[in-house]
Amino acid sequence: MDAGEAAKNALECVLEARKGETFVIFYDAEKTSVCEAFATGASKLGLKTQSIRLETSPNTFRKELPEAIVQSFKNYEPDIYVNLLRGIREETPFRIQLTRMETRSANARLAHCPGITLDMLTDGALAMKKEDHRSMQGFARKLIQSLSRAARVEVANPAGTKISLNVEGRPFFTDTIISWETKKWMNMPTGEVIVAPVESSLEGRLVCDMAIGGIRPLKSPVEIVAEKGIVQTISSDDTSVIKGVEDSLGTDGGAKVMGEFAFGINPKARFCDEFLESEKMLGTVHLAFGNNSDMPGGMNHSNNHTDFLMSKPTVEIVNNDDTRLNVLTNGVFRRL
Repeated sequence: MDAGEAAKNALECVLEARKGETFVIFYDAEKTSVCEAFATGASKLGLKTQSIRLETSPNTFRKELPEAIVQSFKNYEPDIYVNLLRGIREETPFRIQLTRMETRSANARLAHCPGITLDMLTDGALAMKKEDHRSMQGFARKLIQSLSRAARVEVANPAGTKISLNVEGRPFFTDTIISWETKKWMNMPTGEVIVAPVESSLEGRLVCDMAIGGIRPLKSPVEIVAEKGIVQTISSDDTSVIKGVEDSLGTDGGAKVMGEFAFGINPKARFCDEFLESEKMLGTVHLAFGNNSDMPGGMNHSNNHTDFLMSKPTVEIVNNDDTRLNVLTNGVFRRL
């Protein structure tokens, strides 16, 4: 698919961009081709676009916003931001600070894209026609409706996952549709139905057998045991991955506390090196520890957010009237 056309469709269908609106793109130098695609798409929609290039170095990791970026926010407040950034684990705190600056007034819409590639626009999860976006949005609405009475989520998978978490009072939402009420920012590509669970409720054994956000696809599964929402132990045959997970979950006091549970619903998403796309794969689920303060009901203000992707999940919902609902069986959604 033409990358500029894919970017235009995403801006129009997901962010509901309209002619004459102002649009700012923050992009890392290595994402120049992706920036050009979004600038082309924005031009087709009649947006007033400004692109801001961020220089990076392979061995230098950004932890905080440079003062020049902080000062730049005094000069404009656009209608839409898009962040086209590298997705490495060490820069998660930098990216969280950037999104906080962009959403501080709750006036702008934001698509945050750590790890985005041009290939996602031409052949992957963003290579979507307008009708593809509308179809996925319709599925998200139906799934959210079926989850409207959810009180507890139980997850198992063939790798050995067996966890439960409380979601009572925490509404599910989707990244596929902009909320004009909250203007909640979203990742792009889109393709999730998400909830911020009660932070202290996670119990059990999580076996991540696919990928970890900011690290890479896994050669060996990573097992996490959690009690009262907090990571107790981490184990894997891959010691380098354990070191990366421990560093991420050691960022601050909230980094080991549960922050997110989500379903992947994008039929075009592929399992690839970039977690940004893999986590959207249809029929997967992922759970994250760390920040969820921008999600409905979320109370975790950590400076980190680490996702763990699981394959072939079976997901059972216990509703607030004690009835049960099977949502996924071995990675296949029930008919909604």
